[in-house]
Amino acid sequence: MKLATPRWWYVRESAPAPITRALLTPVSWIWAAVTANKIAKTVSVDPGVPVVCIGNLTVGGVGKTPIVREIVRLLRAAGIEAHGLSRGYGGRLAGPVRVDPADHTAADVGDEPLMLAGDMPFWVSRDRPAGALAAAAAGAQAVVMDDGHQNLSVKKTLSLVVVDGETRNNEWPFGDGAVFPAGPMREPLKAGLARADAVIVLLPADLPSADPELLALFSGKPVFIARLEPAAPPPSGPQVGFAGIGKPWKVERSLAAAGCDLKDFAPFPDHGAYDEATLEALARRAEDFDAGLVTTEKDWVRLPPQWRERIKAWPVRARFEDEAAVEVLLTSTLSAHPREGGEPS
Repeated sequence: MKLATPRWWYVRESAPAPITRALLTPVSWIWAAVTANKIAKTVSVDPGVPVVCIGNLTVGGVGKTPIVREIVRLLRAAGIEAHGLSRGYGGRLAGPVRVDPADHTAADVGDEPLMLAGDMPFWVSRDRPAGALAAAAAGAQAVVMDDGHQNLSVKKTLSLVVVDGETRNNEWPFGDGAVFPAGPMREPLKAGLARADAVIVLLPADLPSADPELLALFSGKPVFIARLEPAAPPPSGPQVGFAGIGKPWKVERSLAAAGCDLKDFAPFPDHGAYDEATLEALARRAEDFDAGLVTTEKDWVRLPPQWRERIKAWPVRARFEDEAAVEVLLTSTLSAHPREGGEPS
């Protein structure tokens, strides 16, 4: 059974669940120690091509996948044959396998890989080094890895950490800094930042600027601001929305900010499957408002085929404020990566 992301994780002050936090804190100490030990003992495999890791410091959604899509787009626009790579969370295939949207389903390869494979060559592999090697053997000149900042099994040329930059309503990307399960952190902030080459702060389209207090945490690291923007207007007319992502409440906010006539919204756990009973209940709720149904692209690919005809997907894209600076970082770093034999790529 998948559980929804606790919203109280992201409250910086006056936590509404102090007893829960206290009970989970000893478990968080164990989690942090196990993570640190695993990182220290892992031997990295070099697949022979540059690897760009798009990772994060917290559990739950921060917007890594839209950043992966945009980084691959920039690399391919620069003439670099970039492939995506993921462990394929939620999929049954261990891989390495190249995702084919015509043949695979979200149950096979996971929802995010299936979504991204429509835009780029994309691989899933629970053994990440094997996946990177398979991509390289298939002609990839660079591999962009979705997630894996805490996984050092693949040698990374560039480690980019994505941070959710939305800090309103007393929400803070790192909560009070507690490590999972007492808070959202995968590892302590200082430890995670030490392995990052740069930070990407992702803002919603309607937030004017990043919080200076948040940016101050990343002093000494290059920081790039990106915005999550609608790739198309929301569906017209009244709508009932739903989403099963790390922070579903952010989809609700974004739809409303984009002008959607949103009558109701239902949150679900990240990566969760939608059974017929759930979808029928959503359809009845939409009928109550004489409304349509709208969800994210990531949720839409998890729907049964017959329901995709009844539910609209609302696409969003990440765009960098200083795209040229990101291109310089990518091309300069990757051009210095030595191929096997020591020659620059």
